[in-house]
Amino acid sequence: MSNLLQVKQAYTGEVLKELKMHDGNQVDQMLTTAQTLHHQGALPVYERVNILRKLADLVANEHEQFSQLIANEGGKPIRDARVEVTRAVGGIHIAIAEIQTSQGTEIPMDLSAAGSGRKAFTILEPIGVVVAVSAFNHPLNLAIHQVIPAVATGCPVIIKPAALTPLSTLRLAELILEAGLPAGWVQVALTNRENSEKLVTDSRVAFFSFIGSSKVGWYLKSKLAPGVRCALEHGGVAPLIFDQYADEEGFVSGVVKASMYHSGQVCVSVQRVYVPQNRASELAQKIADIAAKQVVGDAVNEDSDLGPLILPKETDRIESWVNEAVEQGAQVLTGGKRINDVSYEPTVLLNPSKKSKVSTHEIFGPVVCVYGYQNIDEAISDANSLDVSFQAAVFSDDISKAMDIAKRLEASAVMINDYTTFRVDWMPFAGRKHSGYGIGGIGYSMKDMLEYKMLVVKN
Repeated sequence: MSNLLQVKQAYTGEVLKELKMHDGNQVDQMLTTAQTLHHQGALPVYERVNILRKLADLVANEHEQFSQLIANEGGKPIRDARVEVTRAVGGIHIAIAEIQTSQGTEIPMDLSAAGSGRKAFTILEPIGVVVAVSAFNHPLNLAIHQVIPAVATGCPVIIKPAALTPLSTLRLAELILEAGLPAGWVQVALTNRENSEKLVTDSRVAFFSFIGSSKVGWYLKSKLAPGVRCALEHGGVAPLIFDQYADEEGFVSGVVKASMYHSGQVCVSVQRVYVPQNRASELAQKIADIAAKQVVGDAVNEDSDLGPLILPKETDRIESWVNEAVEQGAQVLTGGKRINDVSYEPTVLLNPSKKSKVSTHEIFGPVVCVYGYQNIDEAISDANSLDVSFQAAVFSDDISKAMDIAKRLEASAVMINDYTTFRVDWMPFAGRKHSGYGIGGIGYSMKDMLEYKMLVVKN
Protein backbone atom coordinates (compact mmCIF):
# COMPACT_ATOMS: atom_id res chain seq x y z
CA MET A 1 0.00 0.00 0.00
CA SER A 2 1.38 3.41 -0.99
CA ASN A 3 2.11 5.88 1.77
CA LEU A 4 1.65 8.77 -0.67
CA LEU A 5 -1.57 10.75 -0.81
CA GLN A 6 -2.38 12.23 -4.21
CA VAL A 7 -4.49 15.38 -4.07
CA LYS A 8 -6.26 15.90 -7.39
CA GLN A 9 -8.01 18.79 -9.09
CA ALA A 10 -11.66 18.01 -8.53
CA TYR A 11 -12.82 18.50 -12.13
CA THR A 12 -9.84 17.56 -14.31
CA GLY A 13 -8.25 14.91 -12.10
CA GLU A 14 -4.85 16.57 -12.49
CA VAL A 15 -2.55 15.82 -9.55
CA LEU A 16 -2.14 19.01 -7.53
CA LYS A 17 0.22 17.62 -4.92
CA GLU A 18 1.60 14.40 -3.49
CA LEU A 19 1.81 14.23 0.29
CA LYS A 20 3.45 11.67 2.53
CA MET A 21 1.00 10.04 4.91
CA HIS A 22 1.69 9.52 8.60
CA ASP A 23 2.18 6.03 9.95
CA GLY A 24 1.15 4.60 13.31
CA ASN A 25 4.36 5.63 15.06
CA GLN A 26 3.97 9.22 13.87
CA VAL A 27 0.37 9.28 15.07
CA ASP A 28 1.55 8.10 18.49
CA GLN A 29 4.21 10.83 18.55
CA MET A 30 1.60 13.47 17.66
CA LEU A 31 -0.50 12.40 20.63
CA THR A 32 2.54 12.43 22.92
CA THR A 33 3.47 15.93 21.76
CA ALA A 34 -0.07 17.20 22.29
CA GLN A 35 -0.39 15.62 25.73
CA THR A 36 2.98 17.02 26.82
CA LEU A 37 1.98 20.53 25.76
CA HIS A 38 -1.32 20.25 27.60
CA HIS A 39 0.47 19.26 30.80
CA GLN A 40 2.89 22.17 30.42
CA GLY A 41 -0.05 24.59 30.39
CA ALA A 42 -1.73 26.86 27.88
CA LEU A 43 -0.46 30.22 26.71
CA PRO A 44 -1.99 33.22 28.50
CA VAL A 45 -5.26 34.42 26.97
CA TYR A 46 -3.77 37.68 25.72
CA GLU A 47 -1.11 35.77 23.78
CA ARG A 48 -3.73 33.52 22.18
CA VAL A 49 -5.78 36.58 21.25
CA ASN A 50 -2.78 38.27 19.65
CA ILE A 51 -1.98 35.10 17.68
CA LEU A 52 -5.56 34.81 16.43
CA ARG A 53 -5.65 38.48 15.42
CA LYS A 54 -2.49 38.01 13.40
CA LEU A 55 -3.87 34.78 11.91
CA ALA A 56 -7.04 36.55 10.76
CA ASP A 57 -4.91 39.07 8.90
CA LEU A 58 -2.74 36.36 7.36
CA VAL A 59 -5.75 34.41 6.08
CA ALA A 60 -7.34 37.61 4.76
CA ASN A 61 -4.10 38.45 2.94
CA GLU A 62 -4.34 35.12 1.13
CA HIS A 63 -8.06 35.43 0.40
CA GLU A 64 -7.82 34.69 -3.32
CA GLN A 65 -5.17 31.99 -2.89
CA PHE A 66 -7.39 30.14 -0.44
CA SER A 67 -10.38 30.61 -2.75
CA GLN A 68 -8.50 29.06 -5.66
CA LEU A 69 -7.31 26.23 -3.41
CA ILE A 70 -10.87 25.44 -2.27
CA ALA A 71 -12.15 25.49 -5.86
CA ASN A 72 -9.34 23.27 -7.13
CA GLU A 73 -9.17 20.62 -4.43
CA GLY A 74 -12.84 20.59 -3.39
CA GLY A 75 -14.71 21.60 -6.52
CA LYS A 76 -16.66 24.43 -4.89
CA PRO A 77 -17.45 27.15 -7.48
CA ILE A 78 -14.98 29.99 -7.13
CA ARG A 79 -17.65 32.56 -6.25
CA ASP A 80 -18.82 30.39 -3.35
CA ALA A 81 -15.24 29.57 -2.37
CA ARG A 82 -14.60 33.28 -1.87
CA VAL A 83 -17.58 33.44 0.48
CA GLU A 84 -16.11 30.51 2.43
CA VAL A 85 -12.83 32.35 2.95
CA THR A 86 -14.64 35.47 4.14
CA ARG A 87 -16.56 33.32 6.63
CA ALA A 88 -13.32 31.73 7.78
CA VAL A 89 -11.77 35.10 8.61
CA GLY A 90 -14.94 36.07 10.45
CA GLY A 91 -14.83 32.80 12.38
CA ILE A 92 -11.42 33.65 13.79
CA HIS A 93 -12.78 36.98 15.04
CA ILE A 94 -15.74 35.18 16.64
CA ALA A 95 -13.31 33.01 18.62
CA ILE A 96 -11.38 36.10 19.73
CA ALA A 97 -14.56 37.72 21.06
CA GLU A 98 -15.67 34.53 22.80
CA ILE A 99 -12.43 33.85 24.63
CA GLN A 100 -12.26 37.42 25.87
CA THR A 101 -15.65 37.04 27.57
CA SER A 102 -15.29 33.48 28.89
CA GLN A 103 -15.50 33.51 32.67
CA GLY A 104 -16.48 31.51 35.70
CA THR A 105 -19.10 32.49 38.27
CA GLU A 106 -19.43 32.80 42.03
CA ILE A 107 -21.41 30.01 43.69
CA PRO A 108 -23.22 31.21 46.85
CA MET A 109 -22.25 29.09 49.84
CA ASP A 110 -24.21 30.64 52.72
CA LEU A 111 -27.64 29.50 51.51
CA SER A 112 -27.55 27.12 54.45
CA ALA A 113 -25.57 26.76 57.65
CA ALA A 114 -23.56 23.93 56.07
CA GLY A 115 -21.88 26.32 53.65
CA SER A 116 -21.41 29.20 56.02
CA GLY A 117 -17.96 30.75 56.18
CA ARG A 118 -16.97 29.72 52.68
CA LYS A 119 -16.53 31.42 49.33
CA ALA A 120 -16.76 29.46 46.08
CA PHE A 121 -16.26 30.28 42.44
CA THR A 122 -15.61 28.48 39.18
CA ILE A 123 -12.72 28.84 36.78
CA LEU A 124 -12.39 27.50 33.23
CA GLU A 125 -9.58 25.19 32.15
CA PRO A 126 -8.67 23.66 28.77
CA ILE A 127 -10.12 20.16 28.50
CA GLY A 128 -6.96 18.63 27.02
CA VAL A 129 -6.01 17.08 23.70
CA VAL A 130 -8.56 17.71 20.92
CA VAL A 131 -8.73 15.41 17.90
CA ALA A 132 -10.78 16.57 14.92
CA VAL A 133 -11.83 14.63 11.83
CA SER A 134 -13.06 16.91 9.06
CA ALA A 135 -15.00 16.70 5.78
CA PHE A 136 -14.27 17.69 2.20
CA ASN A 137 -17.10 20.08 1.37
CA HIS A 138 -15.87 23.20 3.22
CA PRO A 139 -12.15 22.45 3.55
CA LEU A 140 -11.14 25.77 5.10
CA ASN A 141 -14.17 26.79 7.11
CA LEU A 142 -14.65 23.39 8.71
CA ALA A 143 -11.00 23.47 9.79
CA ILE A 144 -11.65 26.91 11.27
CA HIS A 145 -14.63 25.54 13.22
CA GLN A 146 -12.64 22.60 14.58
CA VAL A 147 -9.13 24.02 15.06
CA ILE A 148 -9.65 27.65 16.07
CA PRO A 149 -11.84 26.91 19.13
CA ALA A 150 -9.03 24.67 20.38
CA VAL A 151 -6.41 27.35 19.80
CA ALA A 152 -8.58 29.95 21.51
CA THR A 153 -9.23 27.80 24.59
CA GLY A 154 -5.63 26.62 24.93
CA CYS A 155 -6.10 23.02 23.85
CA PRO A 156 -3.55 21.22 21.67
CA VAL A 157 -5.37 19.97 18.55
CA ILE A 158 -4.67 17.29 15.96
CA ILE A 159 -6.84 17.55 12.86
CA LYS A 160 -7.29 14.90 10.21
CA PRO A 161 -8.62 16.66 7.09
CA ALA A 162 -10.53 14.79 4.41
CA ALA A 163 -8.03 12.86 2.27
CA LEU A 164 -9.47 14.50 -0.84
CA THR A 165 -9.07 18.09 0.40
CA PRO A 166 -6.14 18.46 2.83
CA LEU A 167 -4.39 21.45 1.24
CA SER A 168 -6.52 24.20 2.79
CA THR A 169 -6.02 22.74 6.27
CA LEU A 170 -2.29 22.34 5.76
CA ARG A 171 -1.96 25.97 4.67
CA LEU A 172 -4.05 27.13 7.62
CA ALA A 173 -1.73 25.22 9.98
CA GLU A 174 1.30 26.89 8.39
CA LEU A 175 -0.26 30.32 8.91
CA ILE A 176 -1.09 29.49 12.55
CA LEU A 177 2.59 28.76 13.09
CA GLU A 178 3.51 32.00 11.30
CA ALA A 179 1.08 33.88 13.52
CA GLY A 180 3.10 32.82 16.55
CA LEU A 181 1.52 29.71 18.03
CA PRO A 182 4.39 27.44 19.13
CA ALA A 183 4.97 24.24 17.16
CA GLY A 184 2.95 21.21 18.23
CA TRP A 185 -0.19 23.01 19.38
CA VAL A 186 -1.78 22.43 15.96
CA GLN A 187 -0.83 19.25 14.09
CA VAL A 188 -2.28 17.95 10.82
CA ALA A 189 -2.54 14.17 10.52
CA LEU A 190 -2.64 12.61 7.06
CA THR A 191 -3.66 9.06 7.88
CA ASN A 192 -5.33 5.99 6.45
CA ARG A 193 -8.44 4.52 8.05
CA GLU A 194 -6.53 2.26 10.47
CA ASN A 195 -4.29 5.04 11.80
CA SER A 196 -7.18 7.50 11.90
CA GLU A 197 -9.04 5.13 14.20
CA LYS A 198 -5.90 4.73 16.30
CA LEU A 199 -5.69 8.53 16.62
CA VAL A 200 -9.33 9.01 17.56
CA THR A 201 -9.64 6.16 20.06
CA ASP A 202 -6.45 6.80 22.03
CA SER A 203 -6.91 7.36 25.77
CA ARG A 204 -4.89 10.60 25.62
CA VAL A 205 -7.71 12.27 23.67
CA ALA A 206 -10.01 14.48 25.76
CA PHE A 207 -12.39 15.79 23.11
CA PHE A 208 -13.31 14.41 19.68
CA SER A 209 -14.84 16.59 16.95
CA PHE A 210 -16.24 14.83 13.88
CA ILE A 211 -17.82 16.11 10.67
CA GLY A 212 -18.79 13.46 8.15
CA SER A 213 -21.08 10.50 7.53
CA SER A 214 -23.30 9.15 10.30
CA LYS A 215 -22.03 5.60 9.73
CA VAL A 216 -18.43 6.60 10.46
CA GLY A 217 -19.29 9.11 13.18
CA TRP A 218 -21.40 6.77 15.30
CA TYR A 219 -18.87 3.98 14.83
CA LEU A 220 -16.00 6.14 16.08
CA LYS A 221 -18.07 7.40 19.01
CA SER A 222 -18.62 3.79 20.07
CA LYS A 223 -14.83 3.27 20.11
CA LEU A 224 -13.86 6.34 22.15
CA ALA A 225 -11.92 5.84 25.35
CA PRO A 226 -13.96 6.21 28.57
CA GLY A 227 -14.54 9.83 29.55
CA VAL A 228 -13.87 11.35 26.12
CA ARG A 229 -16.35 14.06 25.20
CA CYS A 230 -17.40 14.49 21.60
CA ALA A 231 -19.44 16.42 19.06
CA LEU A 232 -20.64 14.73 15.87
CA GLU A 233 -22.03 16.53 12.84
CA HIS A 234 -23.60 14.28 10.21
CA GLY A 235 -26.00 14.88 7.35
CA GLY A 236 -29.71 15.21 6.80
CA VAL A 237 -32.41 15.02 4.15
CA ALA A 238 -33.60 18.56 4.72
CA PRO A 239 -37.35 19.20 4.35
CA LEU A 240 -39.01 22.46 3.32
CA ILE A 241 -42.76 22.95 3.64
CA PHE A 242 -44.35 25.54 1.34
CA ASP A 243 -47.73 26.87 2.48
CA GLN A 244 -48.25 30.17 0.72
CA TYR A 245 -45.78 32.93 0.06
CA ALA A 246 -46.23 36.20 -1.81
CA ASP A 247 -42.76 36.31 -3.35
CA GLU A 248 -42.98 33.04 -5.26
CA GLU A 249 -40.38 34.14 -7.79
CA GLY A 250 -37.86 34.76 -5.02
CA PHE A 251 -38.84 31.52 -3.34
CA VAL A 252 -38.26 29.47 -6.48
CA SER A 253 -34.85 31.02 -7.17
CA GLY A 254 -33.86 30.41 -3.58
CA VAL A 255 -34.86 26.75 -3.73
CA VAL A 256 -32.52 26.25 -6.68
CA LYS A 257 -29.60 27.85 -4.84
CA ALA A 258 -30.36 26.06 -1.56
CA SER A 259 -30.57 22.65 -3.22
CA MET A 260 -27.84 23.03 -5.85
CA TYR A 261 -25.23 25.02 -3.88
CA HIS A 262 -21.90 23.16 -4.13
CA SER A 263 -23.76 20.62 -6.29
CA GLY A 264 -25.88 19.71 -3.27
CA GLN A 265 -22.86 18.54 -1.26
CA VAL A 266 -23.98 20.30 1.91
CA CYS A 267 -25.38 18.63 5.04
CA VAL A 268 -28.37 21.00 5.21
CA SER A 269 -29.04 21.19 1.46
CA VAL A 270 -32.77 21.43 0.60
CA GLN A 271 -33.74 17.97 -0.66
CA ARG A 272 -37.47 17.51 0.03
CA VAL A 273 -39.93 20.29 -0.87
CA TYR A 274 -43.57 19.82 0.16
CA VAL A 275 -46.11 21.90 -1.78
CA PRO A 276 -49.94 21.88 -1.72
CA GLN A 277 -51.17 19.26 -4.19
CA ASN A 278 -52.89 21.78 -6.48
CA ARG A 279 -49.69 23.84 -6.80
CA ALA A 280 -47.03 21.13 -6.86
CA SER A 281 -46.66 20.66 -10.63
CA GLU A 282 -46.66 24.40 -11.29
CA LEU A 283 -44.07 25.30 -8.67
CA ALA A 284 -41.90 22.29 -9.43
CA GLN A 285 -41.79 23.32 -13.09
CA LYS A 286 -40.78 26.86 -12.12
CA ILE A 287 -37.96 25.43 -9.99
CA ALA A 288 -36.95 23.20 -12.91
CA ASP A 289 -36.91 26.11 -15.37
CA ILE A 290 -34.32 27.95 -13.26
CA ALA A 291 -32.35 24.81 -12.38
CA ALA A 292 -31.98 24.02 -16.09
CA LYS A 293 -30.15 27.31 -16.60
CA GLN A 294 -27.43 26.55 -14.06
CA VAL A 295 -23.94 26.39 -15.58
CA VAL A 296 -22.06 23.22 -14.65
CA GLY A 297 -18.29 23.11 -15.10
CA ASP A 298 -14.85 23.39 -13.54
CA ALA A 299 -15.16 25.18 -10.21
CA VAL A 300 -12.33 27.59 -11.05
CA ASN A 301 -14.37 29.05 -13.93
CA GLU A 302 -15.98 32.34 -12.97
CA ASP A 303 -19.25 31.43 -14.73
CA SER A 304 -19.73 28.02 -13.07
CA ASP A 305 -22.82 27.85 -10.88
CA LEU A 306 -22.17 24.20 -10.04
CA GLY A 307 -18.82 22.48 -9.84
CA PRO A 308 -18.03 18.76 -9.91
CA LEU A 309 -19.02 16.07 -7.48
CA ILE A 310 -16.14 15.06 -5.26
CA LEU A 311 -15.56 11.61 -6.85
CA PRO A 312 -16.75 9.66 -9.91
CA LYS A 313 -18.34 7.06 -7.64
CA GLU A 314 -20.63 9.78 -6.30
CA THR A 315 -21.83 10.51 -9.84
CA ASP A 316 -22.49 6.78 -10.26
CA ARG A 317 -24.45 6.67 -7.01
CA ILE A 318 -26.60 9.69 -7.82
CA GLU A 319 -27.30 8.35 -11.29
CA SER A 320 -28.41 5.05 -9.74
CA TRP A 321 -30.67 6.72 -7.18
CA VAL A 322 -32.37 8.97 -9.75
CA ASN A 323 -32.88 6.04 -12.12
CA GLU A 324 -34.44 4.08 -9.26
CA ALA A 325 -36.79 6.99 -8.47
CA VAL A 326 -37.88 7.23 -12.11
CA GLU A 327 -38.54 3.48 -12.25
CA GLN A 328 -40.67 3.91 -9.12
CA GLY A 329 -42.78 6.68 -10.65
CA ALA A 330 -40.91 9.99 -10.24
CA GLN A 331 -41.31 12.55 -13.01
CA VAL A 332 -38.09 14.21 -14.20
CA LEU A 333 -38.78 17.88 -14.90
CA THR A 334 -35.19 18.73 -15.75
CA GLY A 335 -31.85 16.94 -15.63
CA GLY A 336 -31.72 13.31 -14.69
CA LYS A 337 -28.49 12.49 -16.52
CA ARG A 338 -24.75 12.54 -15.90
CA ILE A 339 -22.66 15.06 -17.81
CA ASN A 340 -19.28 13.38 -17.31
CA ASP A 341 -17.46 11.30 -14.70
CA VAL A 342 -17.74 13.97 -12.00
CA SER A 343 -20.74 16.06 -13.07
CA TYR A 344 -24.48 15.47 -12.91
CA GLU A 345 -27.20 17.64 -14.38
CA PRO A 346 -29.18 19.86 -11.99
CA THR A 347 -32.23 17.66 -11.46
CA VAL A 348 -35.79 18.31 -10.28
CA LEU A 349 -38.02 15.31 -9.52
CA LEU A 350 -41.77 15.55 -9.02
CA ASN A 351 -43.51 13.17 -6.64
CA PRO A 352 -40.91 10.42 -6.26
CA SER A 353 -41.99 7.45 -4.16
CA LYS A 354 -41.59 8.14 -0.48
CA LYS A 355 -39.65 4.86 -0.33
CA SER A 356 -37.14 5.80 -3.04
CA LYS A 357 -33.59 6.49 -1.90
CA VAL A 358 -33.93 10.11 -3.08
CA SER A 359 -36.71 10.46 -0.47
CA THR A 360 -35.10 8.59 2.40
CA HIS A 361 -31.32 9.12 2.11
CA GLU A 362 -29.10 12.19 1.89
CA ILE A 363 -28.39 12.47 -1.82
CA PHE A 364 -25.47 14.91 -1.51
CA GLY A 365 -25.93 15.85 -5.15
CA PRO A 366 -27.71 18.43 -7.34
CA VAL A 367 -31.13 16.83 -6.98
CA VAL A 368 -34.25 18.27 -5.38
CA CYS A 369 -37.56 16.46 -4.92
CA VAL A 370 -40.98 18.16 -4.93
CA TYR A 371 -43.99 16.41 -3.37
CA GLY A 372 -47.66 17.39 -3.40
CA TYR A 373 -49.48 17.19 -0.09
CA GLN A 374 -53.22 17.11 0.71
CA ASN A 375 -53.01 18.86 4.09
CA ILE A 376 -50.37 20.33 6.35
CA ASP A 377 -50.52 17.40 8.79
CA GLU A 378 -49.46 15.07 5.96
CA ALA A 379 -46.55 17.36 5.04
CA ILE A 380 -45.34 17.55 8.63
CA SER A 381 -45.63 13.80 9.06
CA ASP A 382 -43.61 13.15 5.90
CA ALA A 383 -41.00 15.75 6.88
CA ASN A 384 -40.57 14.03 10.26
CA SER A 385 -40.63 10.47 8.92
CA LEU A 386 -36.88 9.82 8.67
CA ASP A 387 -34.24 8.87 11.22
CA VAL A 388 -32.21 11.97 10.33
CA SER A 389 -33.11 15.44 11.53
CA PHE A 390 -31.03 18.58 11.07
CA GLN A 391 -32.40 21.91 9.83
CA ALA A 392 -35.85 22.36 8.30
CA ALA A 393 -37.80 25.24 6.73
CA VAL A 394 -41.32 26.52 6.26
CA PHE A 395 -42.55 29.25 3.93
CA SER A 396 -45.83 30.97 4.80
CA ASP A 397 -47.16 34.52 4.91
CA ASP A 398 -49.29 33.39 7.85
CA ILE A 399 -46.72 33.71 10.62
CA SER A 400 -48.96 32.09 13.23
CA LYS A 401 -49.34 29.07 10.99
CA ALA A 402 -45.62 29.05 10.24
CA MET A 403 -44.81 29.11 13.96
CA ASP A 404 -47.16 26.20 14.57
CA ILE A 405 -45.55 24.18 11.77
CA ALA A 406 -42.07 25.06 13.05
CA LYS A 407 -42.92 23.80 16.53
CA ARG A 408 -44.12 20.50 15.10
CA LEU A 409 -41.13 19.89 12.84
CA GLU A 410 -38.46 17.62 14.30
CA ALA A 411 -35.33 19.67 13.70
CA SER A 412 -32.63 21.43 15.65
CA ALA A 413 -33.40 24.64 13.76
CA VAL A 414 -36.37 25.68 11.64
CA MET A 415 -36.04 28.58 9.21
CA ILE A 416 -39.24 30.53 8.64
CA ASN A 417 -39.39 32.11 5.17
CA ASP A 418 -35.77 31.14 4.64
CA TYR A 419 -33.93 28.01 3.56
CA THR A 420 -32.44 25.07 5.44
CA THR A 421 -28.98 26.13 4.24
CA PHE A 422 -29.00 29.32 6.31
CA ARG A 423 -26.18 29.53 8.81
CA VAL A 424 -24.02 32.10 10.52
CA ASP A 425 -20.91 30.89 12.30
CA TRP A 426 -21.86 32.03 15.80
CA MET A 427 -25.23 30.23 15.91
CA PRO A 428 -25.71 26.73 17.38
CA PHE A 429 -25.58 24.11 14.64
CA ALA A 430 -26.58 20.55 15.43
CA GLY A 431 -28.28 17.42 14.23
CA ARG A 432 -30.92 15.39 16.03
CA LYS A 433 -31.61 11.65 15.80
CA HIS A 434 -28.95 10.07 13.56
CA SER A 435 -27.83 13.47 12.28
CA GLY A 436 -25.45 14.25 15.08
CA TYR A 437 -24.54 14.63 18.71
CA GLY A 438 -23.65 17.78 20.62
CA ILE A 439 -23.69 21.32 19.30
CA GLY A 440 -21.43 22.97 16.74
CA GLY A 441 -20.79 26.65 16.16
CA ILE A 442 -17.54 28.31 17.17
CA GLY A 443 -18.62 29.61 20.58
CA TYR A 444 -20.42 26.36 21.42
CA SER A 445 -17.38 24.29 20.46
CA MET A 446 -15.25 26.47 22.70
CA LYS A 447 -17.55 25.75 25.64
CA ASP A 448 -17.11 22.03 24.93
CA MET A 449 -13.34 22.45 25.06
CA LEU A 450 -13.37 24.13 28.46
CA GLU A 451 -13.97 22.43 31.80
CA TYR A 452 -15.32 24.07 34.92
CA LYS A 453 -13.38 23.72 38.14
CA MET A 454 -14.89 24.97 41.38
CA LEU A 455 -12.68 26.41 44.09
CA VAL A 456 -14.06 26.54 47.63
CA VAL A 457 -12.26 28.70 50.18
CA LYS A 458 -12.99 28.29 53.88
CA ASN A 459 -12.39 31.45 55.88
